[in-house]
Amino acid sequence: MSARILIVDDEPSIVDVLAYNLQRANYEVLIARDGEEALAQARRERPDLIILDLMLPRLDGLEVCRALRRERDVPIIMLTARDAEVDRVVGLELGADDYVVKPFSVRELMVRVKNVLRRAMPRLGEAVPGPIQVAGLRVDAARHEARWHDTELDLTALEFELLHTLARHAGQVLSREQLLQQVWGYDYYGDLRVVDAAVKRLRAKLRRAAPDAQFITTIRSVGYKLAV
Repeated sequence: MSARILIVDDEPSIVDVLAYNLQRANYEVLIARDGEEALAQARRERPDLIILDLMLPRLDGLEVCRALRRERDVPIIMLTARDAEVDRVVGLELGADDYVVKPFSVRELMVRVKNVLRRAMPRLGEAVPGPIQVAGLRVDAARHEARWHDTELDLTALEFELLHTLARHAGQVLSREQLLQQVWGYDYYGDLRVVDAAVKRLRAKLRRAAPDAQFITTIRSVGYKLAV
């Protein structure tokens, strides 16, 4: 069954280009032209992915992202203006999976869509590694479940994949570039800040489960490692 993708943008030319290319790739396409309509459609239709412009009428994209993250783990790719650096950082910290800067390459966006959906919708029949135990932390890819002792961690698909990657290499330092390749995809050529923002969100959730535990260590100018 094809993935259902919600496009949220008030620029007709961008909506037309996105809808045409996504439909050609056999995705089912939904369209919302303002923030309030986006929330209504997301709640009613439950899309598999949302492509979300930040500059929207009635309710801006950051508010939409914040509201969605309180409700469910739906992957979000932000569309941002070239000079909207602060908004990009805020959006990533709110829980967006990725972003694309306008004007964008359609080919690049389609690669991002494919990679985000790969994390969120693993293919049936794929070999799944067994559970990984690191001290009191257990990461089970087959169940898509992470636990600190008896407490289940509420992670998005991206955060789970990031934790699973760090757990597979527990005690080893992974550079931001390595994490980009392994979590976001080998054909991803993006901003290293997506890694930092995802690590920040993951750390906050781990800290809520275990306030005194030190999980992810930053190795200055290199990357991150999961403590063992």
